[in-house]
Amino acid sequence: MTPAQSLYIDGRWVAPQVPRFIDIVDPAVAEPYAQIALGDVADVEYAVQAAARAFDSFSRTTVRERIGLLRRVSELYKTRIDDIASALVREIGAPAALARGQALGGAAHIDKVIETLETFPFEEPKGRSRILRQPIGVCALISPWNNPVAQVITKAIPAIAAGCTTVNKPSELAPHAVGILTEVMHEAATPPGVFNLVQGEGETVGAAMASHPRVDLVAITGSTRAGVAVARAAAETVKRVLQELGGKGPNVILSDADLETAVRGGVLGCFFFAGQTCGAPSRMLVPEHLLEQVIEIAARTARAVKVGPPLTAGVDYGPVINRRQFDRVQRLIALGEQQGAQLIAGGCGRPEGLERGYYCRPTVFARVTSDMALAREEVFGPVLSILTYRDEEQAIRLANDCEYGLVGYVQSGDLQHGARVASRIRCGYVSVNYAPLDISVPHGGYRRSGNGRQWGEHGLSEYLEMTSLVLPP
Repeated sequence: MTPAQSLYIDGRWVAPQVPRFIDIVDPAVAEPYAQIALGDVADVEYAVQAAARAFDSFSRTTVRERIGLLRRVSELYKTRIDDIASALVREIGAPAALARGQALGGAAHIDKVIETLETFPFEEPKGRSRILRQPIGVCALISPWNNPVAQVITKAIPAIAAGCTTVNKPSELAPHAVGILTEVMHEAATPPGVFNLVQGEGETVGAAMASHPRVDLVAITGSTRAGVAVARAAAETVKRVLQELGGKGPNVILSDADLETAVRGGVLGCFFFAGQTCGAPSRMLVPEHLLEQVIEIAARTARAVKVGPPLTAGVDYGPVINRRQFDRVQRLIALGEQQGAQLIAGGCGRPEGLERGYYCRPTVFARVTSDMALAREEVFGPVLSILTYRDEEQAIRLANDCEYGLVGYVQSGDLQHGARVASRIRCGYVSVNYAPLDISVPHGGYRRSGNGRQWGEHGLSEYLEMTSLVLPP
């Protein structure tokens, strides 16, 4: 991929029909380091038509043929891990270890789809009839910047596994790692038109993809605002819409939890990747009588967090993605103080010694109440809010008193106790005692966190339609 050829359509790299260039900014230094050309509505048309032509033959490939393709993708992808990680450090400011983890996570998702595909029931007998699960068609897939490669993979790979064809719009803020993934798809001999890439902005390229009459499904990971816009654009053609949107993760620390482990884990989890994950445990709910102990642990943990350039050894997190996000984080920190929350660590401004780049101080507020902006708005930055509860029933009510419902957390010294409370948290994915990520189970949200599911067999099912084939007796 060259800057002028940032589109991949019908099996080849092409330039946009009307090139328009934007700068790609390194958030660690707040300076441009590359340019990329953006596509437009005409390029979406070209890509959708290519995907529609390819669907006729690709939808009739066998499962074994698609497994063969995905195995080639997996093998080639793994040879490019270092390249992808290097691109992520530069374009999203991820520390080196996190960037490599994201790259390896993409490989794990590809292999999990292959494993799922090997045993997936595409046909089910039902008496004298059969239920057929068939590829839905052309899929428009819109992905964010905060985990750009894995987010493309968790949509495009199950869609292709199902026999669909795809038009992908990654974030224009982070194009290079996804460009490497596209090179892998090409080298793996993905049939022309099956995987198309159109770089561009949501207001133009994303809207054109979502509203296109030849697109049968649109999937988006992004902000709730973007998800609503996509759903509106898609409504006219009554296509399926999958959305993984914002989050405001509750982290319920029960009275029987190991307080040091639970609080420390919650602080570091909230600050992971500078808080730029929709599954961040950004609302910590603690028993009233333990608040002072919680404050001491949280403040001590936050003060020990190291913020700095992504390639600096020992850095816990780097910058947020751009000036717009930096300003949003600063505004919400200032608003928290104005609304009466107790600032116990961090605050407005950059950390000491970091005069340029979009770095935010690791910030913790205590005595946050559920009516404050800090408890209701997704900050998408390194800002933790601590709320208190009197008993478990109130803890559960507070956890669910939110318009989001993506990821929740419960900490307990008794796993069965923790699981009982976790089952009442209205989130699509709830982790007890910071359990390791499980990509075999469905992942998605309640309410304004979206609809539909990714990962495992449920993620594959989203790209299939059901046909009831009824035979005479």
